[in-house]
Amino acid sequence: MLGSFKVQAFLATKDAARALPFYRDVLGLTFVADEQPALVFDAGGTQLRVQKVKEHTPYSYTSLGWIVPDITAAVRGLRDRGVKFEIYGFFPQDELGIWTTPGARVAWFKDPDGNLLSLAQLG
Repeated sequence: MLGSFKVQAFLATKDAARALPFYRDVLGLTFVADEQPALVFDAGGTQLRVQKVKEHTPYSYTSLGWIVPDITAAVRGLRDRGVKFEIYGFFPQDELGIWTTPGARVAWFKDPDGNLLSLAQLG
């Protein structure tokens, strides 16, 4: 039933003043609005609502991810903007933090609230 409708994505922040420049300036998402309940961004045609909350405990798993054509270039570009990529140590990752599987290459990083985000290059 919902297969033909657009998806809307949600994250949470305790500090909208830190989240806004991270998503807009560091990640390069288009800022749409600062509404009372959320910061609104356009993420490649998907609306991302970063909800303003008083308390937030980030999930231990990925909350949001992007599929990119060249993960090495994307990781280097974000590192140049101050993003730190996660190294887990329980599976092999290269010096940039990229894990290579038979079907994808994946890297993880956190936003200012500790939400775990990812990049993936498929194929």
